[in-house]
Amino acid sequence: MSAENSSVTKDRVISLEYSLTVEGNAVDASDGEPLVFLQGHGNVIPGLEAAIDGMKVGDEKRVTIEPTEGYGLWEEELIQTIPVSAFDDELEIGSNYTGEDEDGQPVSFIVLSLEGDEAMVDFNHPLAGDTLDFWVKVVGVRDATSDELEHGHAHDSNTAH
Repeated sequence: MSAENSSVTKDRVISLEYSLTVEGNAVDASDGEPLVFLQGHGNVIPGLEAAIDGMKVGDEKRVTIEPTEGYGLWEEELIQTIPVSAFDDELEIGSNYTGEDEDGQPVSFIVLSLEGDEAMVDFNHPLAGDTLDFWVKVVGVRDATSDELEHGHAHDSNTAH
């Protein structure tokens, strides 16, 4: 593979080792299982896509991503009170759940409180409003297949090398 073919660019499948900290606290890491995604298709947060664009296999760096390029700003209006009857599961305070919005799209939330027949839930991403500190290393880059380009994401059976 020539050097230019190993660059992170749009429509390439990227394998990325990473660790993520917020205010010095470890939040997530690849732990030997690289994150595999299709670059330029919104499969990872915008700030991370921008930060790795042009990197080559073997390159590594530290990146700080502000909330607007990460998981967004924390929004008060995403705290909502919903009837407990709207949920299939028995709810527990502090637990994370995934449901569907009006359009059938998956939406995650955390239960903040339960009072009588109502649950106060937070639809903000758990990292909304946080500045993200990543260490990243590109461990693989390959051309996407036509199916991956059509579907807009990498397929698990085709990891980047």
